[in-house]
Amino acid sequence: MSAVHRADRQAVGGSRFLYDSFDLAQARIEAQERVDEERRAGLDYRLGRIEAGLERLEKRLWLTVYGVAAGVLAHGALALMAVRL
Repeated sequence: MSAVHRADRQAVGGSRFLYDSFDLAQARIEAQERVDEERRAGLDYRLGRIEAGLERLEKRLWLTVYGVAAGVLAHGALALMAVRL
């Protein structure tokens, strides 16, 4: 407990037992908030890695699609050239 909180209590008066349970609850809340922040940071990191992987996968997929399309067009062009000869 900080000195500021103690000074506030002494100015108001009252037993420390009246405030101890509130201090404990506040400490638990603050600890849970820190844990939540760390979990969120971990999730953000993993989500960023997943998104980067999906972008790479999408690029590979489009490269494959364009490669197949180019192969089909080249095959068609060769077939046309063979027919004209």
